[in-house]
Amino acid sequence: MLELQGHGGPAVLRRVLESCLAAGRDLGARLAEPGEFTRRAFLNDRMDLAQAEAVADLIEASSVAAARGAMASLSGEFSAHVNDLSDRIIHLRMLVEATLDFPEEEIDFLEKYQARPTLEKLADDLNRLIAQARQGVILREGLHVVLAGQPNVGKSSLLNALAGDDIAIVTPIAGTTRDKVVQQIHIDGVPLHIVDTAGLRETDDTVESIGIARTWQEIERADVILHLQDATAPGDELDAQITARLPPRTPVLKVFNKVDLLSTAFAPGPGELGISAKRGAGLDALRAELLQIAGWNPGAESPWLARERHLHALQDAAEHLALAAEHAEQDDRVLDLFAEELRLAHDSLSSITGKFTSDDLLGEIFSSFCIGK
Repeated sequence: MLELQGHGGPAVLRRVLESCLAAGRDLGARLAEPGEFTRRAFLNDRMDLAQAEAVADLIEASSVAAARGAMASLSGEFSAHVNDLSDRIIHLRMLVEATLDFPEEEIDFLEKYQARPTLEKLADDLNRLIAQARQGVILREGLHVVLAGQPNVGKSSLLNALAGDDIAIVTPIAGTTRDKVVQQIHIDGVPLHIVDTAGLRETDDTVESIGIARTWQEIERADVILHLQDATAPGDELDAQITARLPPRTPVLKVFNKVDLLSTAFAPGPGELGISAKRGAGLDALRAELLQIAGWNPGAESPWLARERHLHALQDAAEHLALAAEHAEQDDRVLDLFAEELRLAHDSLSSITGKFTSDDLLGEIFSSFCIGK
């Protein structure tokens, strides 16, 4: 493998690369494939799958917190927690498989090896890891937040206020925003992808109609919807129609803008916030609410990044351990079911690091028990 570094722009570097490839053509020189060095490191056991993914996460990190978390994952901190749980499950599986292989010994496995308290401690530690992983996923993935509402309720003004810059054009003319405007911001290190959209209304304008159709497409993809409304005109019929059409599975926060124009203090109801995008009032409360909806806990942030697949694998393992605990509440007659749930839990954990094969367990059993005696 050869990595080249040089001075100059893309044209110069391209010529250098072409010259190197031409000179080494007889030796089989070629361009490296995307991710090839990391893939080779994984295949040669220099790093596990979670560490390999952390390389990409570090490159794509959009905040200092995300970069710090990616470095922790790359160093093996996350993998160490997963491997510790996997090793403890292997040990428990090893004992139960030996009991199943030698039924004539008449060992009360669940009592002799303290299977129930061991399993309970495993489940507790796994649940703590899941909580940390959930924070790691939020830190990596962030939230897709869509600003929706009628024209001229202050969606573009809110985007600019949150971004701290004039990202979107703001005018008193209804229908100014006709296509989505996306801006990434960070709150406490958590990336938020804020999407400003065209105002929702009935219109005969062809271009505006296309923009409104795209708005509904963005709403369907949203993790969170901020339904902006005009605090000076509450109870508007069009707002009620928009609310009725919003997807029920997506969290919706009703944000009433222009509270600075009210003669009395705004009194928000459940799931409502009052802000002034122009004056900046209520924006700190809005930021805090977005983090709460995301599930971000500033006091329990993960020291490492995690991906959705990691979280799903951990949750699958937790479900299998819960089923194993149900079998453990019975007696040794269901040891085979108990062992199967442990196997499935172990497979789920091992999918995170990409290390486990069934031969690993076999080798562990034969190295720990003297079958010949």
